[in-house]
Amino acid sequence: MLTVNIICIGKIKEKYFTDAINEYSKRLSAFCKFNITELDEEKLPQNPSDSQIEKTIKAEGERILNKLSKGGFVISMCIEGKQLSSVELADKIGEISVCGKSSVDFVIGGSYGLSEKVKQKSDFRLSMSKMTFPHQMARMILCEQIYRAFQILSNGKYHK
Repeated sequence: MLTVNIICIGKIKEKYFTDAINEYSKRLSAFCKFNITELDEEKLPQNPSDSQIEKTIKAEGERILNKLSKGGFVISMCIEGKQLSSVELADKIGEISVCGKSSVDFVIGGSYGLSEKVKQKSDFRLSMSKMTFPHQMARMILCEQIYRAFQILSNGKYHK
Protein backbone atom coordinates (compact mmCIF):
# COMPACT_ATOMS: atom_id res chain seq x y z
CA MET A 1 0.00 0.00 0.00
CA LEU A 2 1.33 3.40 -1.01
CA THR A 3 2.13 5.90 1.74
CA VAL A 4 1.05 9.46 0.96
CA ASN A 5 2.52 12.22 3.09
CA ILE A 6 1.76 15.90 3.12
CA ILE A 7 4.64 17.81 4.65
CA CYS A 8 3.70 21.40 5.30
CA ILE A 9 4.67 24.54 7.12
CA GLY A 10 2.16 25.87 9.64
CA LYS A 11 -0.90 24.65 11.44
CA ILE A 12 -4.54 24.79 10.44
CA LYS A 13 -6.37 27.33 12.58
CA GLU A 14 -9.92 27.23 11.21
CA LYS A 15 -12.14 24.38 12.38
CA TYR A 16 -13.93 24.08 9.03
CA PHE A 17 -10.62 23.38 7.24
CA THR A 18 -9.59 20.93 9.97
CA ASP A 19 -12.93 19.12 9.70
CA ALA A 20 -12.65 18.81 5.91
CA ILE A 21 -9.03 17.63 6.06
CA ASN A 22 -9.93 15.05 8.73
CA GLU A 23 -12.80 13.77 6.58
CA TYR A 24 -10.54 13.29 3.54
CA SER A 25 -7.88 11.70 5.75
CA LYS A 26 -10.45 9.19 6.97
CA ARG A 27 -11.62 8.44 3.42
CA LEU A 28 -8.06 8.05 2.17
CA SER A 29 -7.31 5.33 4.73
CA ALA A 30 -9.14 2.89 2.43
CA PHE A 31 -6.60 3.55 -0.35
CA CYS A 32 -3.27 4.42 1.24
CA LYS A 33 -1.42 5.19 4.43
CA PHE A 34 -2.02 8.92 4.73
CA ASN A 35 -0.07 11.28 6.98
CA ILE A 36 0.16 15.02 7.45
CA THR A 37 3.28 16.45 9.06
CA GLU A 38 2.95 20.06 10.19
CA LEU A 39 6.19 21.92 10.76
CA ASP A 40 6.46 25.18 12.68
CA GLU A 41 6.60 28.33 10.63
CA GLU A 42 9.32 30.84 11.35
CA LYS A 43 8.34 33.97 13.23
CA LEU A 44 8.86 37.13 11.22
CA PRO A 45 8.31 40.82 12.02
CA GLN A 46 5.37 42.70 10.48
CA ASN A 47 7.43 44.03 7.55
CA PRO A 48 10.32 41.59 7.08
CA SER A 49 13.38 42.49 5.05
CA ASP A 50 14.42 40.43 2.04
CA SER A 51 17.23 38.87 4.05
CA GLN A 52 14.82 37.88 6.85
CA ILE A 53 12.51 36.28 4.29
CA GLU A 54 15.40 34.41 2.67
CA LYS A 55 16.57 33.18 6.08
CA THR A 56 13.02 31.99 6.86
CA ILE A 57 12.66 30.13 3.55
CA LYS A 58 16.02 28.45 4.13
CA ALA A 59 15.22 27.41 7.73
CA GLU A 60 11.79 26.04 6.80
CA GLY A 61 13.36 24.25 3.83
CA GLU A 62 15.88 22.48 6.05
CA ARG A 63 13.08 21.23 8.31
CA ILE A 64 11.15 19.99 5.27
CA LEU A 65 14.21 18.18 3.88
CA ASN A 66 14.65 16.38 7.22
CA LYS A 67 11.08 15.02 6.99
CA LEU A 68 11.15 13.67 3.42
CA SER A 69 10.76 9.91 3.05
CA LYS A 70 13.90 7.99 2.17
CA GLY A 71 13.57 6.93 -1.45
CA GLY A 72 10.10 8.44 -1.79
CA PHE A 73 8.75 10.44 -4.71
CA VAL A 74 8.71 14.15 -3.84
CA ILE A 75 6.12 16.54 -5.27
CA SER A 76 6.62 20.20 -4.41
CA MET A 77 3.61 22.45 -4.56
CA CYS A 78 4.83 25.65 -6.19
CA ILE A 79 3.45 28.33 -8.48
CA GLU A 80 5.96 27.56 -11.23
CA GLY A 81 5.01 23.89 -11.23
CA LYS A 82 2.98 22.08 -13.85
CA GLN A 83 -0.79 22.26 -13.66
CA LEU A 84 -2.55 18.89 -13.91
CA SER A 85 -6.18 17.90 -14.26
CA SER A 86 -7.61 15.57 -11.63
CA VAL A 87 -7.27 12.65 -14.06
CA GLU A 88 -3.64 13.57 -14.78
CA LEU A 89 -2.90 13.70 -11.04
CA ALA A 90 -4.49 10.27 -10.67
CA ASP A 91 -2.28 8.99 -13.51
CA LYS A 92 0.80 10.49 -11.81
CA ILE A 93 -0.04 8.78 -8.50
CA GLY A 94 -0.73 5.54 -10.36
CA GLU A 95 2.67 5.76 -12.11
CA ILE A 96 4.43 6.39 -8.80
CA SER A 97 2.80 3.38 -7.16
CA VAL A 98 3.86 0.97 -9.93
CA CYS A 99 7.40 2.33 -10.35
CA GLY A 100 8.78 0.88 -7.13
CA LYS A 101 8.18 3.89 -4.90
CA SER A 102 6.51 3.07 -1.61
CA SER A 103 5.75 6.68 -0.71
CA VAL A 104 4.94 10.04 -2.20
CA ASP A 105 5.58 13.27 -0.31
CA PHE A 106 3.58 16.37 -1.23
CA VAL A 107 5.35 19.46 0.11
CA ILE A 108 3.62 22.77 0.89
CA GLY A 109 5.97 25.56 1.91
CA GLY A 110 5.36 28.56 4.10
CA SER A 111 3.89 31.94 3.22
CA TYR A 112 6.99 32.97 1.30
CA GLY A 113 7.38 29.73 -0.65
CA LEU A 114 9.80 26.83 -0.83
CA SER A 115 13.58 26.89 -0.73
CA GLU A 116 15.49 26.06 -3.88
CA LYS A 117 17.01 23.05 -2.08
CA VAL A 118 13.53 21.56 -1.59
CA LYS A 119 12.57 22.28 -5.19
CA GLN A 120 15.80 20.67 -6.43
CA LYS A 121 15.12 17.57 -4.30
CA SER A 122 11.67 17.27 -5.88
CA ASP A 123 10.86 14.74 -8.56
CA PHE A 124 7.93 16.83 -9.75
CA ARG A 125 6.70 20.39 -9.25
CA LEU A 126 2.93 20.79 -9.12
CA SER A 127 0.91 23.99 -9.31
CA MET A 128 -2.73 24.02 -8.23
CA SER A 129 -3.56 27.12 -10.21
CA LYS A 130 -2.25 30.44 -11.37
CA MET A 131 -4.41 31.88 -8.59
CA THR A 132 -3.11 32.28 -5.04
CA PHE A 133 -4.82 30.38 -2.20
CA PRO A 134 -4.35 30.57 1.56
CA HIS A 135 -2.09 27.71 2.68
CA GLN A 136 -4.86 26.18 4.80
CA MET A 137 -7.22 26.11 1.84
CA ALA A 138 -4.49 24.73 -0.43
CA ARG A 139 -3.93 21.87 2.01
CA MET A 140 -7.64 21.04 2.10
CA ILE A 141 -7.88 21.17 -1.71
CA LEU A 142 -4.81 18.95 -2.03
CA CYS A 143 -6.34 16.38 0.34
CA GLU A 144 -9.53 16.39 -1.72
CA GLN A 145 -7.62 16.00 -4.99
CA ILE A 146 -5.56 13.10 -3.62
CA TYR A 147 -8.80 11.41 -2.53
CA ARG A 148 -10.32 12.12 -5.96
CA ALA A 149 -7.22 10.63 -7.61
CA PHE A 150 -7.61 7.37 -5.70
CA GLN A 151 -11.33 7.32 -6.59
CA ILE A 152 -10.41 7.73 -10.27
CA LEU A 153 -7.80 4.98 -10.04
CA SER A 154 -10.33 2.61 -8.45
CA ASN A 155 -13.16 3.56 -10.84
CA GLY A 156 -15.13 4.99 -7.91
CA LYS A 157 -18.25 7.08 -8.32
CA TYR A 158 -16.89 10.17 -6.58
CA HIS A 159 -15.27 11.66 -9.70
CA LYS A 160 -17.64 12.94 -12.38
